[in-house]
Amino acid sequence: MTIKFENLYKSYDDVEILHGISFVVEPGKPMAFLGRNGAGKTTTIRGFMDVFKFDSGEVLIDGKPFKVSDYKIGYLPEERGLYQKHKILDQLIYFSKLRGIDEKSAKKNILDLLEKVGLEKYANKKLETLSKGNQQKVQIVQALMNEPDLIILDEPFSGLDPVNSKILRDLVNDFSKAGKYLIFSSHQMGYVEEMCDDLTIIKDGSIVISDKIKSIKKEMGKGRIFLEAENMPGHELELYLKSQMPDFEYLKKDSGLIIDLQGSKKEDFLQNLLDIQVHIKTFGAYEPSVYDIFIALAGGGQDE
Repeated sequence: MTIKFENLYKSYDDVEILHGISFVVEPGKPMAFLGRNGAGKTTTIRGFMDVFKFDSGEVLIDGKPFKVSDYKIGYLPEERGLYQKHKILDQLIYFSKLRGIDEKSAKKNILDLLEKVGLEKYANKKLETLSKGNQQKVQIVQALMNEPDLIILDEPFSGLDPVNSKILRDLVNDFSKAGKYLIFSSHQMGYVEEMCDDLTIIKDGSIVISDKIKSIKKEMGKGRIFLEAENMPGHELELYLKSQMPDFEYLKKDSGLIIDLQGSKKEDFLQNLLDIQVHIKTFGAYEPSVYDIFIALAGGGQDE
């Protein structure tokens, strides 16, 4: 059962923020929902969470109107919202009970999750006594503690070191394998690349792309190769190839080049490289990273 966001509009006063956006979230396939600051991500999520009503359009699940009250939703906002002066277990149980979970079940779920993230010994400590990274893990426990059907994570890796980042990745992977819906927003593109199957990019209130990450990479890398040489760095390689083979387009990328073959065969181009004494380190089809895709499609929009 897919969740479909269909033709959503939202305005504040006379300013239209969302311009008829549409995209799909599939169960068990984490979707990265990306955009620059001010692009409309938070407005979309808040409307979905029923914080306010969209002006028009609808959200459907299995073809029927989606009602927040019918599903358990785990939400991790970018801004921390737990109480610094209160004990961790007490306030998590309180929030869990507000969501309709009995205290016994809530306590068990919370303690299990605290153990998974390595915080069981801090259950009866005040939140303010924890480090920034451990406070973020408590926020994550808050989002996951009621076994949600759908999880929305906004900048979940903020403050986490590599070890704790792996703990979160493992938790998210478990929920994905269980067929949960997951919407993931982050400016840390490496995690998006590793964790997500699908990608939706919003720019200035409009969706610029929404598809499988593999499909987007294949389409955007079409007809180009990536080349690195053993005997010269990228900038020297570019100058050399432009002098020897000027009929191709070259774009510097890290220590190598992205090359548009202009319809030529890879085998012929490779032979030409060997003929002009380029010692090849890397040669193959170019696939842009999620970072490259984001810069290409979301760059140049508004920012805060």
